[in-house]
Amino acid sequence: MSEPASITQGIAGRYASAVFDIAKDGNDLRAMERDVDTLDTILTDSADFRDLISSPLYGRDDQAAAVKALSGKMDLSPTMANLLGLLADKRRLFVLPAIVTTLRDMLAADRGEITADVTTATPLSDSQRSSLAATLSAQTGKTVGIKETVDASILGGLIVKVGSRMIDTSIASKLNALQNNMKEVG
Repeated sequence: MSEPASITQGIAGRYASAVFDIAKDGNDLRAMERDVDTLDTILTDSADFRDLISSPLYGRDDQAAAVKALSGKMDLSPTMANLLGLLADKRRLFVLPAIVTTLRDMLAADRGEITADVTTATPLSDSQRSSLAATLSAQTGKTVGIKETVDASILGGLIVKVGSRMIDTSIASKLNALQNNMKEVG
């Protein structure tokens, strides 16, 4: 991991841990989950919001006013609204995507769940998704949620990441391995 990425993860981890503890102590994890979903959606869908949190062209006051207005429009809980205000005040809104990811992982762990990142060449059917989730649940002993990404460049098969483990059964990786073997022979 590069140094800036690890610094961002460290900052995000501290903020996420603090806000998660506040929500858990206040029995407000449902609201936090709703807030995380809302923020994840806006981070994915709005280029303007991504620019607001990452661009140095926006001053501290502009960012604070914008996140205060957006917090009300997005119907965020007071805990999350306060976090956004604090991040704007400290000029750390750039870590919001990492905070959202960390909070999602913490919420899942609190429920005894784990998320598997699955890359496929074509979208999985509902039966394939549930079969894969059941197989991964049997392997991990936890409830597994599937986060699917479609990438036609893998040609076929799956790339499954669960925690620190990765299983790559894609045709592209098999072709690369075959190509490497052919280079060793010739």
